[in-house]
Amino acid sequence: MTELLERQSVADQATDAVEVGTLPPLGVVPKTMHAQVVRPQRYGDPATAFVHEVVDTPALGTGEVLIAVMAAGVNYNNVWAARGYPVDQVATRQRRGETEDFHIGGSDASGIVYAVGEGVSGIEIGDEVVIHPGVWDENDPWITAGSDQMIAPSAKIWGYDTNYGSFGQFARVQAHQVLPKAAHLSWAEAAAPTLVGTTAYRMLHGWKGNTVTEGDLVLVWGGSGGLGTQACQLVREAGGRAIAVVSDDERGAYAMKYGAIGYINRREFDHWGIPPLVDDTAGQKAWTASARAFGKKIWEIAGSREDPAIVFEHPGASTIPTSIFVCQPGGMVAICAGTTGFDAMVDLRYHWTRQKRLQGSHGTNDEQAIAYNQLVVDGKIDPVVGRVLPMNDIALSHAQMGRGEEVFGNTVHLIGAKTPDEGRRA
Repeated sequence: MTELLERQSVADQATDAVEVGTLPPLGVVPKTMHAQVVRPQRYGDPATAFVHEVVDTPALGTGEVLIAVMAAGVNYNNVWAARGYPVDQVATRQRRGETEDFHIGGSDASGIVYAVGEGVSGIEIGDEVVIHPGVWDENDPWITAGSDQMIAPSAKIWGYDTNYGSFGQFARVQAHQVLPKAAHLSWAEAAAPTLVGTTAYRMLHGWKGNTVTEGDLVLVWGGSGGLGTQACQLVREAGGRAIAVVSDDERGAYAMKYGAIGYINRREFDHWGIPPLVDDTAGQKAWTASARAFGKKIWEIAGSREDPAIVFEHPGASTIPTSIFVCQPGGMVAICAGTTGFDAMVDLRYHWTRQKRLQGSHGTNDEQAIAYNQLVVDGKIDPVVGRVLPMNDIALSHAQMGRGEEVFGNTVHLIGAKTPDEGRRA
């Protein structure tokens, strides 16, 4: 208790917001902070939804930790948050009794512990950490019964469903989210994969009966992007073989650099989206011919007439029909998003008769996040930083992502760090 009071005493020596790219003295928490803020009146194009504001630094509750954010990664969650669609996150939180009329997003972070709340142990001011994105109520009956934390009714994604994510100078997190930063990584590198990596780990290792194992063939959509490059590496580490689906040869080569054994250029095929109705004989024939050609490309890369044991999905509407079609009998299509649309169509003839699994996957639980982070700490998984941008370009990167402008690997924004290389300790 004495130690906690000493920490709080230091934290109470508050100052005004410091400049972006600088830090106050360790443990000194400013009353205000710079942030990239979304407000309901600006919902729409992320290019204009995010605005640089100075807001109050969040206060801590029991079991919470305040992180000085050094770098923050980008993912599609906050494209949706900026649009206010499919969920108005501000209105949703206000219905739960929260008072803030704004959203500070960001679900990937590296940083330094600056304050700890009551009931927190094992975390010290000054610790260099990363944050995993799963949050929940530890007293949720589902969780106290020992069930998967991320399926609990109270489970949420930090920095999307919750406020005060990584796009501010200080972020509020639950203590269980705090994991050690890999010493050999810069702040930018460490922040890059915290959501996409843990999401990919759960998709590949989280669903009993269909987890990636030695020799498995795995089809990875978007294999050159932030999520896909993590998936390809995780498949490789499990002894599997990843085939990436990309939009050009350069991206295919990039995916192979990070673990894929080969790639398919999706632009060589034209059967995307909802297939023709079953009664449309000519349309069905044309769609099936293209889907079979796609499947034969998988066989060509695999070197045998082998179908994927797992299809790693996130585009959704444009690709689900093909994913179900090519997945092996008894295999699984695991999906974590719907970036091309939510209205996916499944031809049930290929689904039930061949007993395939369409598995939704969301976020991470603690066990999965710890296992993934250990792979990063051990140097077995590369964060795959594609580009590093300043904090003021958060609107730009989300607008580009929302328009489908693909980038290689992960995009990271510097918040407290001054340079992309800052933070390496080994």
